[in-house]
Amino acid sequence: MNWRMLFPLGVFLVLAAVLASGLGKDPRKVPSPLIGKPAPQFDLPALKVPERRVTSLAYAGKPYLVNVWGSWCVACREEHETLMNLSRSGLLPIVGLNWKDARDDALRWLELFGDPYNDIAVDADGRMAIDFGVYGAPESFLIDGTGTIRHKFIGPITPKLVEDELKPRLAAMTRGKP
Repeated sequence: MNWRMLFPLGVFLVLAAVLASGLGKDPRKVPSPLIGKPAPQFDLPALKVPERRVTSLAYAGKPYLVNVWGSWCVACREEHETLMNLSRSGLLPIVGLNWKDARDDALRWLELFGDPYNDIAVDADGRMAIDFGVYGAPESFLIDGTGTIRHKFIGPITPKLVEDELKPRLAAMTRGKP
């Protein structure tokens, strides 16, 4: 047998096996190395009033959710009604991180669909998203009262995620458990 002919076939089979192993994995389960670590501190301009600053220090001592979004993001539209309901529930503050978006587009989007956020920080250059380890929008981070990231939601937040993951984690945090 000619090994030169079998080598490319062997490489192809190994590559195919590696790629096939990833097909069955849920992309929403990408582990974050930041879970259990302090959330990045931020001090960014506010979307609605750019002269005002949105800071992480304003939320010290209480749990809150940071939601990375953009008006250009189709999946952000999917989760928006859930965020509106979560906001109306008063369960926890939601801080929007408007990521790489045009200010006018973001304001128009909020006018059309509603504003679920207690504050919206502008991350025009994407540096804050990098500090949070964002892969894409939407992503959300549950941060406890000590400023520690307790959970990362990848993709749209759904009513099921709120009931099955967010509320139990929030309840555990208020009982003093991570």
